[in-house]
Amino acid sequence: MSTAGKVIKCKAAVLWELNKPFSIEEVEVALPKAYEVRIKMVVTGICHSDAHVVTGTLVKPLPVILGHEGAGIVESIGEGVTTVKPGDKVIPLFTPQCGKCVVCENPEGNQCEKMKISIPGGTMQDGTTRFTCRGKPIHHFINTSTFSEYTVVDEISVVKIDAAAPLEKVCLIGCGFSTGYGSAVNVAKVTPGSTCAVFGLGGVGLSTVIGCKAAGAARIIGVDINKGKFATAKELGATECINPQDFKKPIHEVLKEMTGGGVDFSFEAIGRFDTELEALLCCHEAFGVSVVIGVPPASQKLSVNPMLLLAGRTWKGAIFGGYKSKNSVPKLVADFLARKFPLDPLITHVLPFEKINEGFDLLHSGKSIRTVLTF
Repeated sequence: MSTAGKVIKCKAAVLWELNKPFSIEEVEVALPKAYEVRIKMVVTGICHSDAHVVTGTLVKPLPVILGHEGAGIVESIGEGVTTVKPGDKVIPLFTPQCGKCVVCENPEGNQCEKMKISIPGGTMQDGTTRFTCRGKPIHHFINTSTFSEYTVVDEISVVKIDAAAPLEKVCLIGCGFSTGYGSAVNVAKVTPGSTCAVFGLGGVGLSTVIGCKAAGAARIIGVDINKGKFATAKELGATECINPQDFKKPIHEVLKEMTGGGVDFSFEAIGRFDTELEALLCCHEAFGVSVVIGVPPASQKLSVNPMLLLAGRTWKGAIFGGYKSKNSVPKLVADFLARKFPLDPLITHVLPFEKINEGFDLLHSGKSIRTVLTF
């Protein structure tokens, strides 16, 4: 591309302060260094994890360019890059895969030691940034920073996908879809004929519903206070939906009564302590499995009586659906192209990138499932 070898000036959404709107700024995007890749972003989704940074629930250094659910085309590569080349369609990976650390080598783990999401971070692996705005360095966000027309990522944080893939849809595989779907089929390992409860019917929760259905669950109960999401949940596989506000007793008691003692699998896709505990309590005490998916508030603790686990319940969590990203994302894209699961019902709004703040308003108001921004 004509921009190769040059610093690129482009538009990006910069978060300068907590609880403030994004500011569309002209930023300078530096050349990729060795083992780095510069990407021309085509689309990016708006995810609740981005909103958690805006509110301070997820602590990251400011100023920052957020965004982690995107897709684009490789613009240029740094020295030593071998897995992608200019012109490739790619998905940035907020959960990298170096392939060499103890986690990458373990078949059960996917939180690569090179860049953990739990670490505040904000830079490339060498400790510097590739973004500059108003003469100041701008921090990166979990290896991706897709709220920019161009971004730079480490080679371990990007993967090539099928050239036939529609980027405006498969961008959801970069976070929301894979996180929910994988939590059902990969983390909980939902079994045929089982009963599931999904707390939160946003993009991640609905993707969990899709995963439960794909795994053969016989009964999938959606739980949300927004009844406007029930129709989509049922379209995607939920057999019934309930609103906790319709009952005078705790929702876990309602679910236990509905299912004769508790569900086989429960999923919390919201990120609230009260719903995480309700999800745990609603699964059967002898064999139930409850999976924490939502990002919980930072610097807070949830007290739980160990007796809730002693009889046999399993309480677990996973990021990105437990998938090893470089191995799994291309396969998930291929499965989408083979029509093994839908993505279209999850995308309720498509907006130009400049309307990013409008997209976040739709998220907070509960009017959108996923808003996709186009560059």
